[in-house]
Amino acid sequence: MLKKLMTLFQSKKAKPESKASPRKKPSKPKVEATRIGELGEHKINIQLDQLSKECQHLNDLLIPNSKSRTGYSQIDHLIVTPYGIFVIETKNYNGEIKGAREDRNWSVSNRFKMYNPLMQNYGHIKAVEQQLADIPNVIYISMISFTMRCRFSIDPELRKIGSDELIVYDVELTEFIERKLTRLKAENPSPRFTDDEVRNIKERLAVLNISDPTVRDQHIERAKASKANSK
Repeated sequence: MLKKLMTLFQSKKAKPESKASPRKKPSKPKVEATRIGELGEHKINIQLDQLSKECQHLNDLLIPNSKSRTGYSQIDHLIVTPYGIFVIETKNYNGEIKGAREDRNWSVSNRFKMYNPLMQNYGHIKAVEQQLADIPNVIYISMISFTMRCRFSIDPELRKIGSDELIVYDVELTEFIERKLTRLKAENPSPRFTDDEVRNIKERLAVLNISDPTVRDQHIERAKASKANSK
Protein backbone atom coordinates (compact mmCIF):
# COMPACT_ATOMS: atom_id res chain seq x y z
CA MET A 1 0.00 0.00 0.00
CA LEU A 2 2.82 2.37 0.90
CA LYS A 3 4.56 1.59 -2.36
CA LYS A 4 1.40 2.46 -4.35
CA LEU A 5 1.06 5.79 -2.52
CA MET A 6 4.69 6.71 -3.26
CA THR A 7 4.18 5.86 -6.93
CA LEU A 8 1.04 8.04 -7.10
CA PHE A 9 2.84 10.97 -5.40
CA GLN A 10 5.76 10.85 -7.83
CA SER A 11 3.42 10.81 -10.85
CA LYS A 12 1.69 13.96 -9.63
CA LYS A 13 4.93 15.78 -8.74
CA ALA A 14 5.13 18.97 -10.72
CA LYS A 15 7.80 19.12 -13.35
CA PRO A 16 10.36 21.85 -12.76
CA GLU A 17 9.59 24.92 -14.79
CA SER A 18 12.10 25.79 -17.43
CA LYS A 19 13.83 29.05 -16.75
CA ALA A 20 12.50 31.77 -18.93
CA SER A 21 15.12 33.45 -21.07
CA PRO A 22 15.82 36.94 -19.80
CA ARG A 23 13.76 39.48 -21.64
CA LYS A 24 15.88 41.76 -23.73
CA LYS A 25 15.60 45.39 -22.96
CA PRO A 26 14.44 47.35 -25.96
CA SER A 27 17.40 49.11 -27.44
CA LYS A 28 17.22 52.84 -27.39
CA PRO A 29 17.03 54.34 -30.85
CA LYS A 30 20.29 55.91 -31.85
CA VAL A 31 20.15 59.60 -32.62
CA GLU A 32 21.82 59.99 -35.96
CA ALA A 33 24.56 62.57 -36.33
CA THR A 34 22.61 64.13 -39.18
CA ARG A 35 19.64 64.68 -36.87
CA ILE A 36 21.85 66.28 -34.23
CA GLY A 37 23.32 68.47 -36.95
CA GLU A 38 19.87 69.50 -38.12
CA LEU A 39 18.90 70.56 -34.60
CA GLY A 40 22.08 72.60 -34.31
CA GLU A 41 21.45 74.27 -37.63
CA HIS A 42 17.90 75.08 -36.56
CA LYS A 43 19.18 76.76 -33.36
CA ILE A 44 21.54 78.90 -35.39
CA ASN A 45 18.85 79.80 -37.93
CA ILE A 46 16.69 81.11 -35.08
CA GLN A 47 19.59 83.27 -33.90
CA LEU A 48 20.32 84.66 -37.36
CA ASP A 49 16.66 85.56 -37.84
CA GLN A 50 17.07 87.96 -34.92
CA LEU A 51 19.76 90.02 -36.63
CA SER A 52 18.87 93.50 -37.86
CA LYS A 53 17.13 93.90 -41.21
CA GLU A 54 20.31 95.19 -42.81
CA CYS A 55 21.67 91.62 -42.55
CA GLN A 56 20.57 89.12 -45.18
CA HIS A 57 21.41 85.48 -44.52
CA LEU A 58 21.46 82.22 -46.46
CA ASN A 59 21.73 78.71 -45.08
CA ASP A 60 23.14 75.43 -46.41
CA LEU A 61 24.51 76.77 -49.68
CA LEU A 62 26.08 74.39 -52.19
CA ILE A 63 27.85 76.48 -54.82
CA PRO A 64 30.38 75.70 -57.57
CA ASN A 65 34.05 75.84 -56.62
CA SER A 66 36.52 75.09 -59.39
CA LYS A 67 39.36 74.67 -56.89
CA SER A 68 37.60 72.12 -54.71
CA ARG A 69 38.21 68.39 -55.21
CA THR A 70 34.46 67.81 -55.31
CA GLY A 71 33.77 70.77 -57.59
CA TYR A 72 31.62 72.47 -54.95
CA SER A 73 31.71 74.20 -51.59
CA GLN A 74 29.01 73.64 -49.00
CA ILE A 75 28.55 76.66 -46.75
CA ASP A 76 26.55 76.27 -43.55
CA HIS A 77 25.57 79.92 -43.16
CA LEU A 78 26.36 83.15 -44.99
CA ILE A 79 25.37 86.67 -43.96
CA VAL A 80 25.57 89.64 -46.31
CA THR A 81 25.77 93.00 -44.54
CA PRO A 82 26.52 96.55 -45.72
CA TYR A 83 29.98 96.27 -44.12
CA GLY A 84 31.11 92.77 -45.03
CA ILE A 85 30.17 89.14 -45.64
CA PHE A 86 30.21 86.61 -42.81
CA VAL A 87 30.89 82.99 -43.79
CA ILE A 88 30.06 80.56 -41.00
CA GLU A 89 31.09 76.93 -40.55
CA THR A 90 29.37 74.98 -37.76
CA LYS A 91 30.95 72.09 -35.85
CA ASN A 92 29.29 69.55 -33.59
CA TYR A 93 32.05 68.12 -31.38
CA ASN A 94 32.27 67.20 -27.73
CA GLY A 95 35.54 67.83 -25.90
CA GLU A 96 38.57 70.08 -25.82
CA ILE A 97 39.37 71.79 -29.12
CA LYS A 98 43.09 72.38 -29.59
CA GLY A 99 44.77 74.11 -32.49
CA ALA A 100 46.51 77.16 -33.87
CA ARG A 101 45.68 79.22 -36.93
CA GLU A 102 48.60 77.78 -38.92
CA ASP A 103 48.09 74.11 -37.93
CA ARG A 104 46.77 71.88 -40.68
CA ASN A 105 44.95 69.68 -38.19
CA TRP A 106 43.30 70.40 -34.87
CA SER A 107 42.57 67.84 -32.17
CA VAL A 108 39.47 66.98 -30.17
CA SER A 109 40.37 65.98 -26.60
CA ASN A 110 43.62 64.51 -28.00
CA ARG A 111 41.54 61.58 -29.26
CA PHE A 112 41.20 62.35 -32.93
CA LYS A 113 42.04 65.01 -35.47
CA MET A 114 39.96 67.27 -37.61
CA TYR A 115 41.00 69.43 -40.52
CA ASN A 116 41.66 73.00 -39.40
CA PRO A 117 38.16 74.55 -39.70
CA LEU A 118 39.63 77.96 -40.53
CA MET A 119 41.39 76.45 -43.55
CA GLN A 120 38.19 74.66 -44.49
CA ASN A 121 36.22 77.89 -44.27
CA TYR A 122 38.91 79.73 -46.22
CA GLY A 123 38.07 77.43 -49.14
CA HIS A 124 34.41 78.39 -48.78
CA ILE A 125 35.29 82.07 -48.81
CA LYS A 126 37.36 81.64 -51.97
CA ALA A 127 34.35 79.96 -53.61
CA VAL A 128 32.19 83.00 -52.78
CA GLU A 129 34.94 85.31 -54.04
CA GLN A 130 34.89 83.49 -57.39
CA GLN A 131 31.19 84.23 -57.75
CA LEU A 132 31.51 87.89 -56.67
CA ALA A 133 34.75 88.63 -58.52
CA ASP A 134 33.23 91.76 -60.12
CA ILE A 135 32.55 93.35 -56.72
CA PRO A 136 35.67 95.11 -55.38
CA ASN A 137 36.91 95.48 -51.81
CA VAL A 138 34.65 92.92 -50.16
CA ILE A 139 35.57 92.15 -46.56
CA TYR A 140 35.04 88.53 -45.53
CA ILE A 141 34.77 87.45 -41.91
CA SER A 142 35.34 83.76 -41.21
CA MET A 143 33.48 82.36 -38.22
CA ILE A 144 33.61 78.83 -36.82
CA SER A 145 30.77 77.97 -34.44
CA PHE A 146 31.12 75.13 -31.91
CA THR A 147 28.51 73.80 -29.50
CA MET A 148 28.75 74.41 -25.77
CA ARG A 149 29.83 70.80 -25.34
CA CYS A 150 33.31 71.99 -26.32
CA ARG A 151 35.99 74.00 -24.59
CA PHE A 152 38.66 75.93 -26.42
CA SER A 153 42.45 75.63 -26.18
CA ILE A 154 43.21 77.81 -29.17
CA ASP A 155 45.06 80.97 -30.16
CA PRO A 156 43.47 83.71 -27.98
CA GLU A 157 43.51 86.07 -30.99
CA LEU A 158 40.78 83.95 -32.56
CA ARG A 159 38.44 85.06 -29.78
CA LYS A 160 39.17 88.78 -30.17
CA ILE A 161 36.69 90.89 -32.09
CA GLY A 162 39.46 92.64 -34.02
CA SER A 163 40.25 89.43 -35.89
CA ASP A 164 38.59 88.54 -39.21
CA GLU A 165 38.80 84.87 -38.16
CA LEU A 166 36.70 84.06 -35.11
CA ILE A 167 36.06 80.92 -33.09
CA VAL A 168 32.80 81.14 -31.13
CA TYR A 169 30.22 79.08 -29.28
CA ASP A 170 26.88 78.68 -31.03
CA VAL A 171 25.01 80.51 -28.25
CA GLU A 172 27.16 83.62 -28.71
CA LEU A 173 27.12 83.69 -32.50
CA THR A 174 24.82 86.68 -32.98
CA GLU A 175 26.58 88.55 -30.17
CA PHE A 176 29.92 88.21 -31.97
CA ILE A 177 28.37 89.17 -35.32
CA GLU A 178 26.85 92.33 -33.84
CA ARG A 179 30.09 93.23 -32.05
CA LYS A 180 32.06 92.68 -35.24
CA LEU A 181 29.65 94.87 -37.20
CA THR A 182 30.04 97.61 -34.60
CA ARG A 183 33.82 97.33 -35.01
CA LEU A 184 33.59 97.49 -38.83
CA LYS A 185 31.32 100.52 -38.66
CA ALA A 186 33.76 102.29 -36.35
CA GLU A 187 36.66 101.56 -38.72
CA ASN A 188 34.74 102.64 -41.81
CA PRO A 189 31.49 104.52 -41.09
CA SER A 190 30.50 104.54 -44.77
CA PRO A 191 28.88 101.20 -45.70
CA ARG A 192 30.41 99.29 -48.57
CA PHE A 193 27.01 98.24 -49.90
CA THR A 194 23.60 99.85 -50.02
CA ASP A 195 20.58 97.88 -48.84
CA ASP A 196 19.69 97.12 -52.46
CA GLU A 197 23.22 95.88 -53.15
CA VAL A 198 23.06 93.65 -50.07
CA ARG A 199 19.83 92.08 -51.36
CA ASN A 200 21.28 91.69 -54.87
CA ILE A 201 24.37 89.89 -53.55
CA LYS A 202 22.15 87.58 -51.55
CA GLU A 203 20.02 86.82 -54.61
CA ARG A 204 23.08 86.17 -56.78
CA LEU A 205 24.33 83.56 -54.34
CA ALA A 206 20.88 82.09 -53.75
CA VAL A 207 20.44 81.47 -57.48
CA LEU A 208 23.73 79.54 -57.53
CA ASN A 209 22.61 77.23 -54.75
CA ILE A 210 22.35 73.61 -55.93
CA SER A 211 19.37 71.89 -54.35
CA ASP A 212 19.46 68.67 -56.40
CA PRO A 213 19.74 65.91 -53.73
CA THR A 214 21.72 63.66 -56.07
CA VAL A 215 24.41 66.29 -56.59
CA ARG A 216 24.48 67.02 -52.87
CA ASP A 217 24.89 63.34 -52.01
CA GLN A 218 27.69 63.01 -54.55
CA HIS A 219 29.45 66.02 -53.06
CA ILE A 220 29.28 64.49 -49.57
CA GLU A 221 30.58 61.11 -50.76
CA ARG A 222 33.46 62.70 -52.69
CA ALA A 223 34.34 64.87 -49.70
CA LYS A 224 34.44 61.78 -47.46
CA ALA A 225 36.61 59.90 -49.97
CA SER A 226 38.97 62.86 -50.29
CA LYS A 227 39.26 63.09 -46.50
CA ALA A 228 39.99 59.36 -46.20
CA ASN A 229 42.66 59.52 -48.91
CA SER A 230 44.39 62.46 -47.26
CA LYS A 231 44.95 60.56 -43.99
